[in-house]
Amino acid sequence: MLRDAIREDCKIVHDLIRELAIFEKAANEVEVTVNQLEEDAFGDNAIVEIRVAEMDGEIVGASLIYEKYSTWKGRSVHLEDLIVRESHRGMGIGSMLFDQIVNLAKERGYGRMEWQVLDWNEPAIAFYKKYGTTYLYDWLDCRLTADDIKKL
Repeated sequence: MLRDAIREDCKIVHDLIRELAIFEKAANEVEVTVNQLEEDAFGDNAIVEIRVAEMDGEIVGASLIYEKYSTWKGRSVHLEDLIVRESHRGMGIGSMLFDQIVNLAKERGYGRMEWQVLDWNEPAIAFYKKYGTTYLYDWLDCRLTADDIKKL
């Protein structure tokens, strides 16, 4: 079953985020706290939408999205994370979560959907290829960390 997350789900969603970070060999990169996730998803200035997948009353997957703007395509959606517990992969949960975001993008009239996938994550790359995904090899992701910003 898929549903919109509620504030009380944030601890489990945070656990899923940490599980994904471990899989992505970036366990030490997760700085967001449960409280920050709650505020960012359910506070007065919420900026992220969370949906969860449940099986037998247990949250086994989640998607985190936020709206962005393209000067070429207008309002768009960014899929920050699509997470399915390792023990529940291959059961169609990821497809259900992704399809839900596609439908939301259609309903809201978004100009495009974007996300990132690690170049070594072959199962994820194969998953997204089924949807006709375009890979942007000619664009580079750019980033300034919080420390970088402070130094400027």
